[in-house]
Amino acid sequence: MEDIPITDNHIHVDPLNGEGPLKIAQIFHRVGGRVMIIPNKPSWTCGDPFNFKNAMDLVLRYVKEINSQTEVKAHALVGVHPAELSRLLDSGKDLETAAKMVLKGLDYAQKLVLEGQALGIGEIGRPHYEVSPEEWEVQNQIMVYGMELARDADCAVQLHTESSQEQQYHEFAQMAQNAGLKKHRLIKHFSGPYTDEKENYGLTPSLIATRDVVQQGVKKSKYFLMETDYLDDVTRPGAVLGPKTVPRRTLEFINKGIFSEEDAYKIHTDNYKRAYGRELYP
Repeated sequence: MEDIPITDNHIHVDPLNGEGPLKIAQIFHRVGGRVMIIPNKPSWTCGDPFNFKNAMDLVLRYVKEINSQTEVKAHALVGVHPAELSRLLDSGKDLETAAKMVLKGLDYAQKLVLEGQALGIGEIGRPHYEVSPEEWEVQNQIMVYGMELARDADCAVQLHTESSQEQQYHEFAQMAQNAGLKKHRLIKHFSGPYTDEKENYGLTPSLIATRDVVQQGVKKSKYFLMETDYLDDVTRPGAVLGPKTVPRRTLEFINKGIFSEEDAYKIHTDNYKRAYGRELYP
């Protein structure tokens, strides 16, 4: 089981508000974790609201620290969280100006991917809270633009959206098709157990790694990723799930016979290679 490169598909590190990259990577590695995919946090958590470039540059630095000082392999995702647009509107910006700022930020994200500094674009998408119809429409337009950038960069996208079921998966799949992005390169972050292609319409579900969700998901298909959405925020300890969760859940389910070592290896290697288009470990 030591040969399984157990991967957390969505885990944050934050030395400003949490324990930081090195400590989280060490905790993750001690329980069997090997690969961390780390999206940049929103700009306001970095002490420089709406400086999207700074937020992305910071996560690149954290990934370099982990790769140079620990045994974990880390990869960066870069993007503009959909809540940034909402906050720009709350700050007094008009919708057109705010959208242009976000689009410019996404252009920078694509640049980092093309330079090989980031693995993909994310997390982008639309809010998980209620907004005006006008904002909702623009958020959807921005999401498609991000998919178009990913198409041209030949990379994956991680989506942050409202809680999604088959209807939303179908909608996102149609967006990907319209943008010319391969559907399996569109990764639904914080997914429920929608692992059957009839439910997810060819997208890649990244299951939040609770026992219930993973156990339901693996009964239908072995094609999914696993994540904690760990926030690394001292004001919300252990949220959303702690950094030990994915390794422990993987090993627990092997020991219980819920999936085999071969299944676990596939989940943590083949599935990631298909979604991201490259080997992630070592």
